[in-house]
Parts: sequence; C-alpha cells; structure tokens
Amino acid sequence: MNLIHPPFLKKGDKIAIVASARKISMQELQPAIAIFKSWGLEVVLGKNLLGSDNQYSGKDAERAEDLQTALDDGSVKAIISARGGYGTIRIIDKIDFTKFRLQPKWVIGYSDITVLHSHIHNFGIETMHATMPINFSVNEEAVETLRKSLFGEKLKYEVENYSLNREGFAEAQIVGGNLSLLYALAGSASSIHTKGKILFIEDLDEYLYHIDRMMMSLKRSGKLGDLAGLVVGGMTEMKDNQIPFGKTAEEIVFDAVKEYKYPVCFNFPAGHIDKNLALVLGRTMRLIVGENGVTLS
Repeated sequence: MNLIHPPFLKKGDKIAIVASARKISMQELQPAIAIFKSWGLEVVLGKNLLGSDNQYSGKDAERAEDLQTALDDGSVKAIISARGGYGTIRIIDKIDFTKFRLQPKWVIGYSDITVLHSHIHNFGIETMHATMPINFSVNEEAVETLRKSLFGEKLKYEVENYSLNREGFAEAQIVGGNLSLLYALAGSASSIHTKGKILFIEDLDEYLYHIDRMMMSLKRSGKLGDLAGLVVGGMTEMKDNQIPFGKTAEEIVFDAVKEYKYPVCFNFPAGHIDKNLALVLGRTMRLIVGENGVTLS
C-alpha cells in the first residue's frame, strides 16, 4: 500500500522552521533562509525558534507549541527542523496530529527528527529525511536533493560498491533513520513496522558495543528478519573502549543480518555526513545492489 505523499511545493509556498530539539542562533539559520527565499519560498519562523533552555531551544512546552502551530497552519506546506541534537522524544506525546492528518504537509529533518519520521509513518504519510538549516552551508549537493524532493523532481542515486554489500533487488517502502532513535522508540506508539520494507539506518558518535546492542535489540524484536532490504548510511565518528570491540560498525551490522537473504547496501551517502542526500521515507523505492555498485531510485 502506497503512503499519502503531501503536495509538492511550488513558488510562493510557505516553509516553517522550528526547533524541536537543540537550540540554534539566527546567524546559523541565515544561509538556509536565504536559500529557501531563492527557491521562491516564504519562510515562517517559529515563535520560540531562538529560545534557550540549557541545550534545548526552549522548554518542552515552547518547542511543542512551535511544532503544533506549524502542523496546524493550513498555509504552511512544509516544516523543517532547524537542527537535531536531542529533545523531540520529550515532546512527541504533547502533539495533536489531527489537523495534520487531514491536511498532510512535508516534515523534514534527520537525526533526532527520526522520532517524527517514525511517528508520522504510522499515520501512513510520507516524510523527508534530509539535511537541515544547521548544515546548509556544508554541502550543496545535499541541499539540492532536498530542493528536488520538495518540488517533486525525481531522484536516482548511484553508489560505489562496498566490500560487505550483499547483492540483490528490492522494491518496497523505505523507512528508518537514526539507529539510536529507532532503538529508543521500541515499544512505543512511534515504533515502526519494518516487515517487507527497506530499512535505512545511520548513526553518529556511538560506542561500537552499543551499535551491537542496538542491532541485537532490533533483531530480537523482529525488525530485521523480514526486511525487503537494508541500506546503511553514515556510521560516523564511532568510539571504542580501551579493550577494542574488534569490529567496525559496518561489520557489526553485517554480522546481525548475515543469516538473511535480502540485499544490503553499506556506505550510502545519508546521515551525519556532509553529503547527506535526501530520502523520502515511506516512498516505494527500487534498490539494486550489484557487483559494480548500488542504485536507489
């Protein structure tokens, strides 16, 4: 079953910037605001966007208020999170998605925004895993894939082969996001079903043994056995203990799924890397993992 995809954007549409997690400054937002305006979009800033409460961009109630306002505003056609960090899981149960479900719009981000991707996926609505304003000055290609996705232009990604890839073909919905958040959402109303789907995972700044623990958790909870395929993005800045774990993050992931038969792609350019290419989560994608490389379209 295909998911509902919100209307693609056109010039003159409004895009709201909110911060559901870590705080951000106007200086950090300026490059993204300028780019959105160059695309012909009108930028709406959350009332509490520049708030501060320790690490957060305001108290839980303030961050929830900005997200709720953007979700309920019928004139706003897309919502992008200013940055990730930590905090969206603290407000997800404060949000009323009633109006959003009647009038879906694009919700965009990655990392901590996996909470929103997963929660909204269970409503049967597509979302966009893509770069955020904090990163707009880092990589032009990442920003361009976001523009193409928002305006309905087709995307086709070709990726070099990786030694641990497992060849095969899959055509299915793509779901997922940040591994730590998928693990944290287990057993909650925001946990996703993965059976028959292509699972995308990525992570940053984790101990290798914790990557193993999270993969074992996904495996034991039945989220790895019945996949159509697995796409592994950036496994960035991994940490190890004084006594080495003995495997890379990629080897840990491969070990967790080695008994299955579906295609597996490593080193896909998405996640906590500069070239963070946009993925429409919930969209039916075609994954081809061959001996000469990978195509995702």
